[in-house]
Amino acid sequence: MTAVAIDLTRGVFAKTAIGQQEIASRSLGLGPLPRRLLVLIDGKRNGQELAVFTPGQDIEVLLSQLIENGCIEVQAPRQAAPATQPVAPAQPVPGAELASLPPPESRSAKDIEMARNFMTNTINTVFAQNTRLTLLEALLACKTSQDLRRVYLSWVETMSTSAMGTKRLPEFREKLFKVL
Repeated sequence: MTAVAIDLTRGVFAKTAIGQQEIASRSLGLGPLPRRLLVLIDGKRNGQELAVFTPGQDIEVLLSQLIENGCIEVQAPRQAAPATQPVAPAQPVPGAELASLPPPESRSAKDIEMARNFMTNTINTVFAQNTRLTLLEALLACKTSQDLRRVYLSWVETMSTSAMGTKRLPEFREKLFKVL
């Protein structure tokens, strides 16, 4: 399982002759999820990219099952993994934006309260009221601008899980940065 876990991020999976035969004949009796995954394996996608097609499932277990049955094999890892490159810049972007803000110590108690209320209100507007309790509790616990800046990344991530939140995030961010 360790070899699969290592190859999962960079290894590209391809069907073997047995895998091709399984698609045509269903002779191995694979379950619906492993079979769907087998159909999607094209020799171009790595495990991380394939995981998108099996949400809520452990991709390592499914890939291991297909490898053990001889349906797929791991090809050489990609030299440049395009799936991991877009993810890496997406995470530092919010932190980079925070670096352009005035020092946290320069914010007044009123600014901190306004920022906390803005973040809470946007969460309660985009999502059903009080459905993101962990984030709301974290916001309530913030006493300083620095605390709010730490919670900011979770706020952005949460807002990005909703179509409306994603659409309005630039507008919300602009307003929030006036007091954060």
